[in-house]
Amino acid sequence: MIGPAAILPRKPRAVVFDMDGLLIDTMSAYVSAMVEASHDVGHVVSKDYVLSLAGLLGTELEAQLRADHGAAFPLPAYLSAVSARLGPTLKAGVPLKAGALPLLEALAQAATPMAVGTSMTRTEALHHLTHCRVNHFFRTVVARDDVARGKPHPDVHLKALSALGFDARDCLILEDSFNGVRAAHATGAMVIMVPEVMAPTPEIAALCTLVAADLDQVREIIGRTEGPAN
Repeated sequence: MIGPAAILPRKPRAVVFDMDGLLIDTMSAYVSAMVEASHDVGHVVSKDYVLSLAGLLGTELEAQLRADHGAAFPLPAYLSAVSARLGPTLKAGVPLKAGALPLLEALAQAATPMAVGTSMTRTEALHHLTHCRVNHFFRTVVARDDVARGKPHPDVHLKALSALGFDARDCLILEDSFNGVRAAHATGAMVIMVPEVMAPTPEIAALCTLVAADLDQVREIIGRTEGPAN
């Protein structure tokens, strides 16, 4: 983790937020649903394995499950079981992560443009942002179905950065997962990882500009980093 006086190399001119586990508190719901669904289909996966999949959704998640478990894994049945367990929880709405609203408000007060870059579908992302009443903070929302490839490829973040209109090196991307960090680093932007449950490995830490304990610490880092934001 970082020291109390850590700063970024440059004041970010724009900030891109991941959603799952970073902006909204979904990780525990995903982990529970995926572990329990594995019992439903008789092919048990561990909590640690599910955590290793953080940041993957849609076709990227399916491909990783196939690669890890082979043809014997009942993928369609498993995904249906996950959806059945997870759907009602997500539909009801999940809360913002601690520190999210003060960070959003501070960036808005500083007139720093913001975007979302998520592995969720657009419908899912807009549902959560509206439920949490934070959709108005974001200039653009880029979802998995807006690009050809999801994380760990950088497509989602590149599209979000393009919409914000600044060079990637002058922007900051916030991520909580290994795959999200890989995607963010590939854009050339500054990257702060806020780990949800898994501390960064040496490989992942090397891809981060900084690693913060929580979103309150991210706000402090941005606040003390000198230089024009716009």
